[in-house]
Amino acid sequence: MDALNETGLAPDALQMIDSTVVRAHHQATGRKKGTPRQGFGRSKGGFTTKIHLRVNGAGLPMRSDITPGQTSDYLGFELVMSDYLPEPAVLLADRGYDSDDVRKTMAARIVVPVTPMRKTRKLRIAVDRKLYRLCNLVARCFNKLKNARRVATRYNKTAESFLGFIDITSIRLWLRHLST
Repeated sequence: MDALNETGLAPDALQMIDSTVVRAHHQATGRKKGTPRQGFGRSKGGFTTKIHLRVNGAGLPMRSDITPGQTSDYLGFELVMSDYLPEPAVLLADRGYDSDDVRKTMAARIVVPVTPMRKTRKLRIAVDRKLYRLCNLVARCFNKLKNARRVATRYNKTAESFLGFIDITSIRLWLRHLST
């Protein structure tokens, strides 16, 4: 938080996005036909769901959504960024969000993307490493969310009920932050 205060950015001016994979209980998947619509993906280890999260400068969740576990990070970008939430001045993201489409979208919104480039990128793009270090706030937020058993392992068959538990856990984090 000291780094945020030194930059003079408000908590909404600096935002981060990331995703994490959650294993789904085998009984939560239900029948075979509806699994992709409900956010279940198949892998060698079983069924998985990917949680995409947008976090503010204080490390509190702003927006979350889910996709099947094998979905790439940049495909979940529009899910968490298309909302009525305040636009960030700076957006921190990991390599998974480095695509030309994401960078064009950020340029159109007048947002500075701080995203390390993929190794296959031909045009080299510089990254502010001191600012990128703050990206651990989103990983810490995922850790706090996964302390709730219902979020760490998906037991719900429908995407709506699983997102509801993610939202309840997010509200709990906000209330804990506001009470201190």
